[in-house]
Amino acid sequence: MFKMRMFKRMWATMAITLLLSSCGGSGGGNGGGEPPAPPTVAEPPAPPTVAEPPAPPTVAELKGASRLAAQATFGMDFAGIESIARQGHEDWIDSQFTVPVSDHLRIVADIVRRRDAGEFAAFEESDEYLIFARRLAWWHQTVTGDDALRQRVAFALSEIFVVSDSVDILIVHPDALSGYYDMLLSNAFGNFRALLRDVSLHPAMGIYLSHINNRRSDPINNIFPDENYAREVMQLFSIGLFELNIDGSLQLDIDGDPIPTYSNEEIREFAKIFTGFSYGGPGAFFGKDYSPNFSAPMQMFDAEHEPGNKTLLNGTVVPAGQTGMQDFDAAIDNLFNHPNVGPFIGKQLIQRLVTSNPSPAYIERVARAYNGDTTSIRGDMRAVIKAVLLDPEATAAPGTLADFGKLREPVVRYASILRQFGANSPDDFIAVVGHFLQYVGRQHPLSAPSVFNFFLPAHSPAGEIADAGLVAPEFQITTSNSIIGISNIIDFVILGDYVSDSPEGFEPVSLDYQEYEELAPNIAALVDRLDIVLTAGTLDPATRSAIQNVITDIDDMNIRARIAIYMLLLSSDYAVRR
Repeated sequence: MFKMRMFKRMWATMAITLLLSSCGGSGGGNGGGEPPAPPTVAEPPAPPTVAEPPAPPTVAELKGASRLAAQATFGMDFAGIESIARQGHEDWIDSQFTVPVSDHLRIVADIVRRRDAGEFAAFEESDEYLIFARRLAWWHQTVTGDDALRQRVAFALSEIFVVSDSVDILIVHPDALSGYYDMLLSNAFGNFRALLRDVSLHPAMGIYLSHINNRRSDPINNIFPDENYAREVMQLFSIGLFELNIDGSLQLDIDGDPIPTYSNEEIREFAKIFTGFSYGGPGAFFGKDYSPNFSAPMQMFDAEHEPGNKTLLNGTVVPAGQTGMQDFDAAIDNLFNHPNVGPFIGKQLIQRLVTSNPSPAYIERVARAYNGDTTSIRGDMRAVIKAVLLDPEATAAPGTLADFGKLREPVVRYASILRQFGANSPDDFIAVVGHFLQYVGRQHPLSAPSVFNFFLPAHSPAGEIADAGLVAPEFQITTSNSIIGISNIIDFVILGDYVSDSPEGFEPVSLDYQEYEELAPNIAALVDRLDIVLTAGTLDPATRSAIQNVITDIDDMNIRARIAIYMLLLSSDYAVRR
C-alpha cells in the first residue's frame, strides 16, 4: 500500500507539472527551468533468507554412528544414532564429557529408606534387599542415564579394577559397591593417576584385596604386611607381568624370554607401602572392623605404617622419615609413570570397548595418548578414550580388517535391548535385579568370581580362534548352556513381555515397539531400520532373507515387528560385533 501511494503521488506531481507548463506558468522564480525530478522511491527490503534444513544423515553416516554407539554406550535407539550422525563422532564424544554423572548412591539410599519404611513387603523378611538396592541402582542408571559414554567406560573400568560382592561384607553394605562404582564414574573422564589413587584408597577395594587394617611388621609375633594388593595393583591394575614395548609387544632378554616387570622383592616393598590404612570418617581408628564407613576413603594411621626405606620399580627409593601418605603417593607416582601403563591399560580398554585383537599400531596410538602426545598431559583419560574410539581401526568399514570384532557379553546384550527399545515403567524406575541374567549368562556387574574378572584378556578358545593366534575373552563365559540361556532371555523379553525381574513394590518394565510397528507394513524398511540400530549395517544377506521370509505371512504388525527383532537378536550378526 505504501508503494502504491508513492506511485500515486508521483503521477499526481507529474500531472500538475505538465498542466502548469501548458498554461505558461513559471513554476517558481527560476525563469521556467526544468521541472524538479520525481522523488526517489526506496526499494522494499529483501525478504529474509530462509536457511535450508540440514540434509538428513546418509545411510553410511547412520551406520558409522551406530557402530560408535555400540562401542561407546550400552546401545542407542534410532533417534540417538541420528543425533550422533548429525553431530559428528568427535563432537558427540566431547559433548558426553560434559554430561553430569548419573550416580548410584542416591538411588541406593532412597531404596533403603523406602524398605525401612515398610514399603517393600518382599524385603521385610530378608536382607536380600541389600543386594537388590545396589543392583536396582545400577540397572536404572545404566538404562536411563544421559551420560551414556561415562556409564559404558565405567563398566569397562569395573572389569579391570575388579571388586566383587563375592565377599560377604560387600553384600550386606549396598553403599560399598555402589560407592565404588560412583568412584569409577567420577574418574572415567579424569586422570589415570587420580583413578589409580582412588581405587587404592576405596574401602571396598581395601576389603576385597585385604590391605585395609594391614599392619606394619612385627617379626616377634610373626606379623608381616599383607601382600595381596601389592601384587594385584601391579599385575592387574597398572603394569602387568612383563615389560612391554609401546605397541604392547613383549620386551625380550638376550635369551628371547619375556622380562618380568617385578619380582617378589618389589611385592614385599609395595606391601610395606599399603600398611596403616583403615576406615576413614568421624571416629575412625585403626583396626575398626564393625559398622564400616564406605562414604570416605581409607585413612592412614602412621603408627601402623611400615617405617624405613622402600625400594620400588626400576630402583626408585622411597626415603625413610616420610608420612604414610607421602609413601603412598610416591608409590602411586611410581606406577603411574611406568612405561607399561599406556599399552597395558590401553589395550584392555580397546578390548572392552572396540575389538578383542587390536593391532600393535592401534595399541601404540592409544598408549601415546596416555603418555600425553595429544594433550601434553600424561594419563588424560579423555585423550585415551578418544584415541580408543576414534582410531582408524575403530572407525574402519566393517569387513576391511580381518581380525576385527568382539563377542557381546551378556550384560551388554541385555542392557542394549533395554536402551534400544525404550524401556519404561509406570513409576519411571527401571527395576531390574538381573538374577536370571547371572544364572544363565554367568555375569552381573560387580559380581565377578575373582579379581581376574569374568574372563581373562588373553583367553583364546580352542579351535579356529586359537589356531589363528587370536583371543576372544568373552568366550570364556560362553558355553552351550549360556547360549541357550541368553536365547531364552531374549525370548522372555521380546516375545513374552517379561522384560525385568522387578521385585515386589516396583512397577514392571515394558519396551516400546511403536516405531517398528509403524515400519512393519514395509518389510524391507523394517529390516533396514533394525539393521542400522542393532548391527550397524552388517546384517548378512542370508540372515536378512531368513527374517523377511518368516515375517512375510504375519498380519499383526506388532507381532511382525517383534518376531523380526527377536530373530535378529538371536543371530550371530548381532552376537558378534564387526
